[in-house]
Amino acid sequence: MTRPSAPAFRTLLIAACALVLVPVATPIASAQARPAHRNSRADAAFREGYAAAGRGDLEAARKQFSEVVRLAPEVPEGHAALGAILLQLGQPSAAIPELRRGLVLKPNDQDMQVNLAVALVRTGESAEALPLLHSLADSAQAEQQTLPEDAEVAYAQALVSAGERDQAIERLQGAIAATAASAGLHDALGSLLAQQKAWPEAVQQFTSAAGLAPQSPTILLHLGIAQLQQGDAAAAQATLEKARVIAPDNAAVLAQLATALSTSGQYDQALPVAQLAAALAPQNLDAAYPLAVALQGLGREREAMPLFERVVAGQPDNESALVNLALSLVQQGRAKEAVPLYQRALALTPDNPVAHEDLGVAYLQQSNLDDAVREFRAGLKLDSANQQLHYDLGLAYKLKDDPAQAIPELEEAARLDPDSPDPAYTLGILYMQSGRFDDATAHLRRAVELRPENGDAWAILGSVYKQQNKLPEAADALHHAITLLPAQPGPHITLAAVLAEQGKPQDAAAERKQAAELTRVAVNRQRATFATNTGNALLAKGQVADALERYQDAVTSDPSYADAHTGLASALERQGRAAEAAAERQKAASLATTAP
Repeated sequence: MTRPSAPAFRTLLIAACALVLVPVATPIASAQARPAHRNSRADAAFREGYAAAGRGDLEAARKQFSEVVRLAPEVPEGHAALGAILLQLGQPSAAIPELRRGLVLKPNDQDMQVNLAVALVRTGESAEALPLLHSLADSAQAEQQTLPEDAEVAYAQALVSAGERDQAIERLQGAIAATAASAGLHDALGSLLAQQKAWPEAVQQFTSAAGLAPQSPTILLHLGIAQLQQGDAAAAQATLEKARVIAPDNAAVLAQLATALSTSGQYDQALPVAQLAAALAPQNLDAAYPLAVALQGLGREREAMPLFERVVAGQPDNESALVNLALSLVQQGRAKEAVPLYQRALALTPDNPVAHEDLGVAYLQQSNLDDAVREFRAGLKLDSANQQLHYDLGLAYKLKDDPAQAIPELEEAARLDPDSPDPAYTLGILYMQSGRFDDATAHLRRAVELRPENGDAWAILGSVYKQQNKLPEAADALHHAITLLPAQPGPHITLAAVLAEQGKPQDAAAERKQAAELTRVAVNRQRATFATNTGNALLAKGQVADALERYQDAVTSDPSYADAHTGLASALERQGRAAEAAAERQKAASLATTAP
């Protein structure tokens, strides 16, 4: 039995939060004085470089300061200026040697020391940067001053790298308290709090940062991610929509917006956003993942699976991707392949009740009931109020023919979610099987009230009413079942018995005749399906003549079965009988368009 109402997406968000400790729109410290030397060409280049930097043309400034260094390599200010510009251009590795040369010439230049420390941190050399930052902080404290914002952020990141996260948080909190309002410091502190999963506090800091820098897509991205992690998908969506307006081609913003939409169940809206993110960053797994989730949410499992597989291959510890890939396999009937993926996810996060639940469903699909029960019980130990887990456990016990344990679990599931039709339906079946017809009727009536399109529930309700000798009620329920299940012979057979007891022999005979015809059609379809599957297997082995014979048997058994005509066409093509093959393909296409 398939698991009813299985959600296609779990709110286990991707780890690609982009919460990095970098300042937002913070100027890099640079030499403020023009170098004093006698090289007029270098002096002119220096002036032009500062002019270019002032108008925001950093590349032109880099060229001019490079010229200064070439013409006057003995002047420290040239190296300082070039290092600062390279840092602003996002080239810290190139900035470091220039800043080192400048400090050889002018060892106590604090601006160059700040920029060197920032560059070292940004290139991952925090251990080398930390002593320099300690010294800069001590000097600033002695002079009752504060470090520049970029230095404070770098200091915090270096402390984190050294395993001093709490000290880094205290450092940023002190910097915020000691300086004027700073978006970059609030953003950096929010990032540290997010790394500790202190989401309410992180949201508060990112909100402060966004208030100070409302046009920063990076800060809005951080805020949206934190809101998502806090469980507020609606707020995250609003925040990320603002970021998209500012930066419409930012793949990270689009990916997180798609995640927020999927978290809210808005998969149709998430899909185009996720597609754009993936197109802008085709190699980025953090953009591929939301696209896979949106496709999965829309039931397009075959398109989602390659993306999930790609994410899992590149991020083997991405527990969310493992769970969703496994879920896709289960939904395609490939539970055996899903089990090891769920087990990997649980090895990463053993206290995840959703992963236990999903692994249990995978075991259920394989009829491995004892393992399913174990996983559902493990999930309930972690989340005792989970309605779906109670339902799944009750269903597993039902399949084990253990109504004594199934019924309490199903009753608890119904209590936790009175509007779910599944517990009522399953309880109705259990009570009917145990002869408790009044209880069965009550639950089945509740099931059809909640899901009127459930033809099976109407059919079973009709059978129970017949057992209670409530013949008018039985006939009414069975008529509902026949309307919803026109190809099923069972409701006609039961209705025939009801009509006979009501003294309507002609009506009863008509129902029996209809049931016999439906049974004949069903048997013929079964024969045709078996013959077609055999033909497919033979054709795959190259046994064309034998396959052709099986397809012809299938068409004879059920001329309305489109797959049989398609298979026959393939076999005829392999024999070079193109005209006959085309005719069979035409029949298959016609049947496919008229199939109910």
